[in-house]
Amino acid sequence: MPKYQFSCEVLPQYLPEQSSPENEVFGFAYTVTITNTGEVAAQLISRHWIISDARGHTEEVKGLGVVGHQPLLKPGESFQYSSGSRLRTPTGTMHGSYFFVAEDGERFEAAIPMFVLDAGDAAASDSGAGSGRVLH
Repeated sequence: MPKYQFSCEVLPQYLPEQSSPENEVFGFAYTVTITNTGEVAAQLISRHWIISDARGHTEEVKGLGVVGHQPLLKPGESFQYSSGSRLRTPTGTMHGSYFFVAEDGERFEAAIPMFVLDAGDAAASDSGAGSGRVLH
C-alpha cells in the first residue's frame, strides 16, 4: 500500500429546482467522500476543480479546504461533504485534485476522477437511483 494515498468517490445529482433551462442555467449538487487509503495521516489543504460544459467552456476553481473545512484524516478515515455547481448546458464534467500535507511533512496531491453532470439523469435522481457515472 502506498504511504500517501487517498480515494475520492463522487455522487452527482441534478437540481431541477435550482435550474432554469430556458435561461441556460443547470444546477447540480455533488457529494464527495474522501478516504485516506494510505499509511500516514494527512490534512486536506486545498482543492482544484476543472468544470467543463458540453460546449467546451471550462472553468477552474481553486481554494482552501472544502466547504470551510481542512480535515485531518488518519489512515482509514473518511470525510464527506456536499457542494454544487452550475452549468450553461444540461451536461458537463468535473474533475480535479486535492492538495494534502501529511503529518510527516510530505506534500502530495490526490486526483478527483472525472465524473459526469447530466440533467437527463433527473428521472433517475428523483427515484433516488442517480447514475453517479464516473469516467475512467
